[in-house]
Amino acid sequence: MPDGGYADTYSPRKVLDDPSFRVLASGEVPAPNANIAAFYNPNHEIHLVEKPRPTPGPGQVLVHVRSTGICGSDVHFWKHGRVGDSMVVTDECGSGHESAGEVIEIGEGVTQWKVGDRVAIEAGVPCSKSSCDHCRVGRYNACPDVVFFSTPPFHGTLTRYHLHPAEWLHRLPDSLSFEEGSLCEPLAVALAGIERAGLRLGDSTLICGAGPIGLVSLLSARAAGAEPIVITDLFQSRLDFAKKLVPGVRTVLVERGLTPKDAAQKIKAAADGPVKVAIECSGVESSVHTAVHAAQFGGKVFIIGVGKNEQVFPFMHLSANEIDVSFQYRYANQYPKAIRLVAGGLIDLKPLVTHRFKLEEAVSAFHVAADPSQGAIKVQIQD
Repeated sequence: MPDGGYADTYSPRKVLDDPSFRVLASGEVPAPNANIAAFYNPNHEIHLVEKPRPTPGPGQVLVHVRSTGICGSDVHFWKHGRVGDSMVVTDECGSGHESAGEVIEIGEGVTQWKVGDRVAIEAGVPCSKSSCDHCRVGRYNACPDVVFFSTPPFHGTLTRYHLHPAEWLHRLPDSLSFEEGSLCEPLAVALAGIERAGLRLGDSTLICGAGPIGLVSLLSARAAGAEPIVITDLFQSRLDFAKKLVPGVRTVLVERGLTPKDAAQKIKAAADGPVKVAIECSGVESSVHTAVHAAQFGGKVFIIGVGKNEQVFPFMHLSANEIDVSFQYRYANQYPKAIRLVAGGLIDLKPLVTHRFKLEEAVSAFHVAADPSQGAIKVQIQD
């Protein structure tokens, strides 16, 4: 576990060892103001727990979390217990990192917030020390002592009351709902990808995968002026959703069994030629290959998706065509931009939400999010 920055402040043991912490029985109705949360564990169980209501210390703010989206990583931690070798569920662990809420208490020294303020919660809290190279130069997503809520061992923000450092909250304008504020987290992921991919006005662009990150990348690419945009997926229903979201997008269904080269031919036909920028949002090896073969000479393949630890890439095709491949780890410095874009009307996140549940129904929400037959794009839990 990280040993610098906020790691001790947000140690999971403070919750798990508290006498009031308990797992709720199936079907149990919690008290109206109980601090309940959705937790998973190494046995791949998802359940509600009751935990202590925290008290803000110096520099901290207590937030009543009003809206939280379920991310694919939340489902992955529940179902598989790990993402890679460094993020492993070893005990009861709280879920959720796409959240917004209302300030209800402030700690000593907090001057920028008052009770009643509406905020988006940036879930990755770095050490912010001047001795940390990554924090000092503004690439704080690489901070080795980061506390990223919902990434084991740290508990997440899918809870009624969440304690957070004051400086890592972002003010929501009155025009944005709590739901839109929570959706700024996946939007931050997409915006970091658009920025690092170097996408410019008029760039022909491919987006691989029409899941939540693919769709917010689609919205972001359109706002950035990409044209044409082609989006791919294995499911026609998701492509239909993408078409409703951005009517001008060109869709390509990737049939199972189709080789990456054949899929790339379909993409180039839809785009009227090879694409300048390919944004890969699935992390699946065959999809990465497809993106590579669809890219033009000197093009860019930017991989946002998370996949298996080791993959094989078409090395010589990349080399002979001077195709650059880049990757992304979370995001940095994107929340203010995300809020401005949504508040300014350049990106509309509201259509992404397909299912809504109360906090007490969080377990059911997880089952819907994990079941492809339910057709969920973004599941929101509200309180």
